[in-house]
Amino acid sequence: MPEIIRAKFTCTQVTKFKSGWGDYPIHYNFKFQAVSSGSEENKKFFAATPSGSIELSALNADLFEVGKEYYIDFIPAE
Repeated sequence: MPEIIRAKFTCTQVTKFKSGWGDYPIHYNFKFQAVSSGSEENKKFFAATPSGSIELSALNADLFEVGKEYYIDFIPAE
């Protein structure tokens, strides 16, 4: 098994929401989809990971931009 697995995703949505979590009432939700086209590199990623989605929340709105592509590295936690 490889030590690092790299995937490539596109940010598809950024949503602001009220969390109700004490000192942090506002959060931002980010949604990502695996890349499927747009470049030769994306075609290679699609061949390895044809589908997938990631969703996460954060306190900062400016972490990710809709339409922008991001590498995601999966590294085992030891």
